[in-house]
Amino acid sequence: KFMTLTPKIQKAINLAARLHRDHTRIGLNLPYIVHPYSVACLVSEYSDDENLICAALLHDVLEDVEGYDFKELSRDFGNQVAELVKEVTEDRTDLEESWTLRDSWKKRKAAYLKNLRSASKEALLICAADTTHNLQSLKETYLLNNKKAIKNFQASVEDKVVFYGKVAAIIAKRLKSGIVVKLKVAHQEIHDILAEGH
Repeated sequence: KFMTLTPKIQKAINLAARLHRDHTRIGLNLPYIVHPYSVACLVSEYSDDENLICAALLHDVLEDVEGYDFKELSRDFGNQVAELVKEVTEDRTDLEESWTLRDSWKKRKAAYLKNLRSASKEALLICAADTTHNLQSLKETYLLNNKKAIKNFQASVEDKVVFYGKVAAIIAKRLKSGIVVKLKVAHQEIHDILAEGH
C-alpha cells in the first residue's frame, strides 16, 4: 500500500508545505515539512483513507501555525479531517507564562497522554506514525552527536524517550495495527542506544 495522489491529498500537501515553509526540524537542519510527509507515508502503509492521510499531512498545523485555525481547516478539508487534527493537537490554552519550558513541556505532555486514552482509532494511527517518526528523528539526531540541537529541545532526550514510551504503551493497548510493532521497535532502538551510553 501507498497513498494515491488524489486532488484532496495534493491540496493537503500544498497547504502543509506552505504553512510550514518557515519552520525547521530541530536537530537535523531540514525543512519541517519532511515530518508531516513522513507521517503521512507511514499512515498510508496501514490505511488508504483519504481523510486520514490528509489529517496526517496537516497534523501539526493547528499546533504550530499562527493564523490558521480549526474553522479554516474545517472549511478547507471538511469536519472529519479537522476533528482528526484537533484530536492529535496539544492543548496549550491553560499554560502559565511563569512556567519554565520544562514545566510547560511536562504539563502539555500529561494532557496529551490523557486525551490519547479516549482518542479515536484513526487519531491513534496518526499519533503512532507521528511518534514513530519522532523517535527515528531523535535517534538520528542523537547518533549524529548533535549536542547543540539537543540543547534546543524543550526536554532532555531521556525525558522524551520516557514520554514516547508512555505514548507507545497507550497505543499498543488500544490500537490493533501493524504500526504498533514499528512504533515499539523505534522506541526500543533509541532506548537501547541511551542505555549503552553512545
